[in-house]
Amino acid sequence: MDIGSTIRAIRKRKNITIAQICEETGLSQGFMSQVETNKTSPSIATLEHIAQALNVPLAYLLLKKEDRMHIVRKNERSTTTSGSEYLKVEHLSSTKNVRMMLVEFPPGASTGDTPHAHEGEEVHLVIKGSIYAEQGEDGAEFEEGDSFSWNACTPHVVRNIGKETAIVLISLYTESDSGRDLI
Repeated sequence: MDIGSTIRAIRKRKNITIAQICEETGLSQGFMSQVETNKTSPSIATLEHIAQALNVPLAYLLLKKEDRMHIVRKNERSTTTSGSEYLKVEHLSSTKNVRMMLVEFPPGASTGDTPHAHEGEEVHLVIKGSIYAEQGEDGAEFEEGDSFSWNACTPHVVRNIGKETAIVLISLYTESDSGRDLI
């Protein structure tokens, strides 16, 4: 864990000197220097004082880099195709267990000829167009602004029933990161 570098980066970004941190926390400058260079590991109580002086939550100091905010700019999104209809899938962002994507369904296109099932839970928001979604014995038509969700372990299919391209925002939760290629 690289807490010292995190503390230093926050301190510098906020234009706070080591002396100011020490004045507020009662810690010595030598100790703070050792903390920032990861030569010593402060106690949780000491970290809490440092976090207060930096005006950040203690939990933020304890996060690993991979658990912090991950940014994907619009022009940096990866795009893939999915299914026999070659649906365009824009991958928006993800965590270890959650993925968000925009899926474009050309008129008449669907997620497949037959319903399919996979690990996870899905939440859908129709951004544009008209779709029909079916899961097991349940089925409904959805228009722009409508949303629905389901456990993806039950066979399901989504189909564009409109005359224009439909765009659906899908958020997929899986227990593991093995659900990378699923819609």
